[in-house]
Amino acid sequence: MAQPYSDDLRCKLLEAYEAGAGTLRQLAEQFRVSLQYAKKIRGQQKRTGQKQRVEQSRRGPLSRVTAEARASLRSWLKQQPDLTQAELSERLIASGVNVRPGRVGQLLREMELRRKKNPSTPPSATRKPTGNGVRSSPKNSVPSRRNG
Repeated sequence: MAQPYSDDLRCKLLEAYEAGAGTLRQLAEQFRVSLQYAKKIRGQQKRTGQKQRVEQSRRGPLSRVTAEARASLRSWLKQQPDLTQAELSERLIASGVNVRPGRVGQLLREMELRRKKNPSTPPSATRKPTGNGVRSSPKNSVPSRRNG
């Protein structure tokens, strides 16, 4: 990926332009940068009044989930660890934070919170092998389907 030009180069080009050492086109050739780049940094200097690179702003919308909402999530899960994402979403909506269940899952991962696992599938009928590899044959074992 391309790296940005240093602030030193920007400052030198802009100072030369202010000193009247040439046009932007001539200075761009002299400093071996494109004319578009020279125009861009000159425009930024006019807008901001500074020669150094302007710090980039955060991209994307700000999160609706505040620190208070995160604290609420933490306390709800401490009190009742088996709440589903949908239930947590409903509670957040009731408290004034409009989020969907999928976003609640993202928040829980960001906060490194784990919910109590309640598997919805029944346990397997196949028995797990023992530590020494010997098959166990308890009285209540499930008969094989093949042998009838």
